[in-house]
Amino acid sequence: MGHDRAALLAALALQLDWGAEEALAEAPPDRSAPARPAMAIAAPDAPPERALPGPRAVASLPPVVTPPAAGRAAEAAARAATLDDLRDAIRAFDGSPLRDTATNLVFSDGDPAAGLMLIGEAPGGEEDRLGRPFVGPSGQLLDRMFASIGRSRDSGGFYIANILPWRPPGNRTPTDAEIALFLPFVLRQIALVRPRHLVLLGGTSAKALLRVKEGITRLRGKWHRIPVDGLGEVPALATLHPAYLLRTPAAKRDAWADLLMLRRSITE
Repeated sequence: MGHDRAALLAALALQLDWGAEEALAEAPPDRSAPARPAMAIAAPDAPPERALPGPRAVASLPPVVTPPAAGRAAEAAARAATLDDLRDAIRAFDGSPLRDTATNLVFSDGDPAAGLMLIGEAPGGEEDRLGRPFVGPSGQLLDRMFASIGRSRDSGGFYIANILPWRPPGNRTPTDAEIALFLPFVLRQIALVRPRHLVLLGGTSAKALLRVKEGITRLRGKWHRIPVDGLGEVPALATLHPAYLLRTPAAKRDAWADLLMLRRSITE
């Protein structure tokens, strides 16, 4: 009960932080409908397992020119038997100049056993300095968002990583070649964590793992499936990046709808 109350208070605090002024349900009630007669309550049968909708037809990205070191990256990722092995393999991998310009490797944060894995784009300046993903202003917003649905990073509510483990100079957007180079490491990380649900934060993460060219505003709010070796297809929800929400407050309504969709899927 205390955990549920804390989650409700966190959700209320998030709504107030986002400027909510009225208490609204997810859908308006139909007050014109006649009241239903009371019915005897019988013991329910076990509900059938609900299948997530299949993948929507989307336009695929054109083939990316594979970097020369991509084969070595795939081999190094495949040899990693644990997350510690994978961290060491990424740190030792010299196929990208990003390692030489970054300060720290930013591998992951949170609880690998949470069942929920979040994947962002790349480290920013604060993340590069501390060696942890999502610790700047966008990370603080992310923590408030997920605490509002009962998933706190500090209490093992989720595990989080990025497409790139090294900060691109000047916080620039990762190139297609950089994404292709590090994608084997990301997929191996997913395989080792074995999440029940994935959340793709922002367009770079969503397009990289879904292999589509559509923007995040068209990909968000829907369940997709990502094939992962050893796991089959993992359900993945694309949503808006917290940094985008800080720049575009009007989009927070869509992000809240995505959080509610995620909460329903996790609790069913």
